[in-house]
Amino acid sequence: LRDALQLFFHRDDTFSLGVCNGCQMMSNLKGLIPGAEHWPRFVRNLSEQFEARFTGVKIQESPSILLAGMAGSIMPVAVAHGEGRAEFNDQKALAAFRESHTLSLSFVSNQGDPTEIYPFNPNGSPEGITGLCNADGRHTIMMPHPERVFRAVQNSWHPSDWDEDSGWMRLFRNARVWVG
Repeated sequence: LRDALQLFFHRDDTFSLGVCNGCQMMSNLKGLIPGAEHWPRFVRNLSEQFEARFTGVKIQESPSILLAGMAGSIMPVAVAHGEGRAEFNDQKALAAFRESHTLSLSFVSNQGDPTEIYPFNPNGSPEGITGLCNADGRHTIMMPHPERVFRAVQNSWHPSDWDEDSGWMRLFRNARVWVG
């Protein structure tokens, strides 16, 4: 299985999205994913409880093919996890992650700034880290659930210009564009 997964992640005609438990699983497979060596592991929330609600995230500039054209967007998203806190071995590992430029998504405050403050950041991840990609952008992982809010009506409130789709639909359209 290890060889099959490694082959998959190394092929240049593949991509993947790991959401929530998929994010946790893929972070544990980082040794098989090229350009993911600086990914953290995801551990128990600082709140010591399962967190399930909406919160705000900002899409960061990254090579993620799924988040192409979305950098700078601040959007509501569903979270539902008890083990979503990004944990690095030490400050040196966090610095290496920063330098890798693979941060894709951050929890933000009402002012749009990355935050560690609860409840904006439901798990206590440093710097609000909640989504990442590998160096070439083909493999993206995130703790929030964009698949739960891709339609405008799935949100408790939405701007009238969203029509049928929320901003998260772009992620899925980007996947379709990438496969051709």
